[in-house]
Amino acid sequence: MARYKLRLEYNGAGFRGWQVQKDARTVQGELLNAARQVFGGEVDVQGAGRTDAGVHALGQVAHLAAPSALEPFRVVFGLNDLLPPDLNVLEAERTHMRFHARHHATGRSYMYLISTRRSAFGHDRSWWVRDRLDVRRMQAAAALFQGFHDFASFADRDLEAGTSTQVDIDEVQLETEQDLILFRIAGSHFLWKMVRRIVGVLVEVGRGQLEAAEVTRLLTTHTNRPAKWTAPPCGLYLQQVRYKDEPWQPLFVPAFPLAQ
Repeated sequence: MARYKLRLEYNGAGFRGWQVQKDARTVQGELLNAARQVFGGEVDVQGAGRTDAGVHALGQVAHLAAPSALEPFRVVFGLNDLLPPDLNVLEAERTHMRFHARHHATGRSYMYLISTRRSAFGHDRSWWVRDRLDVRRMQAAAALFQGFHDFASFADRDLEAGTSTQVDIDEVQLETEQDLILFRIAGSHFLWKMVRRIVGVLVEVGRGQLEAAEVTRLLTTHTNRPAKWTAPPCGLYLQQVRYKDEPWQPLFVPAFPLAQ
């Protein structure tokens, strides 16, 4: 038996999310099929987080439990030879048999890309907002999310019973790069649809439809208002899954032509 820690990237546009589903193309499903062929037997693949349909990853982490051991570089090349072009294994490392990609993670960061112009390349990898956005207003509002807050107003009502809506946000950034507005948020964990609803609220601030005081009220009272502003999944990226003693990665523009 052997266990590996995998770091992955994928374009989520062609997947029905991470988790295996019957009669649906998923990231976990593709990895399982490829790993069974590489190792010639049954394997187990578990991810650090379940990205939704249309959501991308620059640094998803998964653990792979296999019936035999191979050199890590052979695992990378073997999987990538069998995986479709919209899913790529960046690296693999041998790890201890108790390592769990989700349970051992200490934090996660997400990035969201907003395009300020119509793009032939970025239609499924960013959210094109036609309205003029006031970035300074958005930056001021984004800073309000840093720290420890109750994000009940930004969570989907279908949360599992007993799930805490209190989240510790370590870092928040909002910057511009040519025709892109890049938003990054890093913290202990994230609730379903939470990041997309934060982005939707920030866009309303940029449009001049919400004031900073109203954003503060969304964080201190329970309301379902952010649900109507939920940003589409196409602009959301799982940037990093952090483990003990690892630093947060900085905000960066993904290496594909969106801003040219």
